[in-house]
Amino acid sequence: MKTSHGFLKLLKKWNAATWSDRAYLCEAVVFLAIATLAIRVLRFSFIARTAAWGGRGTNLDSDERCAISSRVRWAIMACACRVPWRAVCFQRGLAAQWMLRRRGTPSILYYGAAPNRESGLAAHVWVRDGDFDVSGGEGSERFAVLATFPEQLDR
Repeated sequence: MKTSHGFLKLLKKWNAATWSDRAYLCEAVVFLAIATLAIRVLRFSFIARTAAWGGRGTNLDSDERCAISSRVRWAIMACACRVPWRAVCFQRGLAAQWMLRRRGTPSILYYGAAPNRESGLAAHVWVRDGDFDVSGGEGSERFAVLATFPEQLDR
């Protein structure tokens, strides 16, 4: 019974959403699926090259960029915890960066590592648009940046 209640609640949210919000949610699911598949079957070097591609530049003002980044963050967060597969920081980061790039919003994907008592080393991925954390920014300050995509020389 608990499952059907959750499904009905989700369905009500979907019906109340605007078409624009639904489009963002559908795009997030698609990009999360593509990112998951890519991580499973492609070499890291290929994934890194796709993450390093520069986006097409647009002349968005800061309010437009903030609105786009906020909606992408919302869509990724809303979908990543509901898809029937594991979508953690790497999948979320790739999906967010691809969604931002489609909209001409520049972003940086950070790949970092930190000591971990259980496993020895923990890795984390996060995406930022300027000073705005789009994906995975919570707790990222404890990770040393190993690489950025595209590369940032002034880390």
